[in-house]
Formats: sequence, structure tokens, C-alpha cells
Amino acid sequence: MKTRKQMYGNKNSVGRNIEQLRKERGIKQKDFVAQIQTMGCDINLTSYSKLEGQVRSATDKEIFVIAKILGVSMEELFEED
Repeated sequence: MKTRKQMYGNKNSVGRNIEQLRKERGIKQKDFVAQIQTMGCDINLTSYSKLEGQVRSATDKEIFVIAKILGVSMEELFEED
């Protein structure tokens, strides 16, 4: 599993949790982005990477679709450790 090269930003509250959940499920970023796109979200790999890195905001639709793909509630994406 790759380690993050840059520090997390502060543009959203969910990126770190999304990254952790995605990695726990063994899903590569490019495969995850493809699943998100299949569910109707217009997002590219760079934009998604910025979402995980918390350097851009996440839309409500993105959060909804990501939670659905990961099999968790939207609230779980906001939980703090």
C-alpha cells in the first residue's frame, strides 16, 4: 500500500476516511474512480485524489455515491478517530 506523499488539506472532512476505507477494501484509486463514474458522478482521477487528500471540497452527490460503493452510511464517512 502506497503511503501519502503530501500532507492532508482542510477542504473537506471525509477524504481521509474515504481513503482508509477504500484501502481496507483493497480497491485501487483508478478502479474506484471508474465505479464512481459508472454511478453517474463526473470525476476524474486527479480530482478524486484531491478529494482524498482533502485539498478540494466533496459534493453531496460524490459523498452519497462513495458511501454506497463502500457499503457504509454517509455519516460514517464523517466519523473522527
